[in-house]
Amino acid sequence: MLKKYKGCLLGAAIGDALGMPNESTSPNLQKMKYGYRRPYKNHPNEGLNPGQYTDDTQVMILVATLLADGKYNEERYSTALRELYAQGKLRFPDGSVSALCERTIKQKIPQQGVKSTTSGCLPVAVPFGLTFPDMNEGCERAVRACNVTHTHPAAHAAVSTFVTLIYHTLHDSSDPVEKALEKAQSEDEVLGGKIKKALAMEKEGMDTETALLKIGNDVSVFQTLPIAIFLIKRYSNASDLLTVAANAGGNTDTIGLICGAYLGAAKGIDSLPADLLEGLEDKQRIELLGQRLHSLYLRKLEHM
Repeated sequence: MLKKYKGCLLGAAIGDALGMPNESTSPNLQKMKYGYRRPYKNHPNEGLNPGQYTDDTQVMILVATLLADGKYNEERYSTALRELYAQGKLRFPDGSVSALCERTIKQKIPQQGVKSTTSGCLPVAVPFGLTFPDMNEGCERAVRACNVTHTHPAAHAAVSTFVTLIYHTLHDSSDPVEKALEKAQSEDEVLGGKIKKALAMEKEGMDTETALLKIGNDVSVFQTLPIAIFLIKRYSNASDLLTVAANAGGNTDTIGLICGAYLGAAKGIDSLPADLLEGLEDKQRIELLGQRLHSLYLRKLEHM
């Protein structure tokens, strides 16, 4: 199980870093290149180097660290996120997070989430999916974290769905994707319907390029989560899944993070390509966080 914890966090960061240079670009499935790349000139991530991750992994690490330190609550998360933004350290941040932080800083008012469906809320799901032995508690806590930045019910449903996917994958449940679909359908009819359609396209053998056009790859949870789940069902090979996710265009960093987190949770750290692990920013820090969350999980399990 420890290898899965490390693999989940590292896989998420790898997927994010692979998608980083292609964020907001068009799909590039015909000329895909394996491995980390530098963003093109004038890209919003232009200052990042190959193997560096975006704001998605920054948020995941922030929440995971607060949990591992036993200091997590929504107020501390909110304050730390706002400070990162104010210092200019958030990398091409989610638009809703930017708007929220700007408003809070300028108006000097308590931070209140934005009624938005952007996918910047999704990374918080990973540490909560790893930490809580009771999946329902993990979902509930993740939704509360999501609400710091995103108050829209669909964002909450997407976070719960991602927690469900991570939890059931980690615990070797039968068909974690089906469990995630069921969660989505129970939480938000539209999101559940879009994930169901994406899975139907995959099952009928629709080629990935056509599916991308039909499902979409924008920053909303209504497209990012369904296309990531389509790719998870389509590609079982680690390198294939990560490479296609990174070249899917649009919200590639978050699509990559979802696929990488799933991959690591399913098969552990040993399943992740060694060269990608070696070239990942903050590899040791993230691996240690996986170990610390696993220890926290075991402590919580003892007290159940």
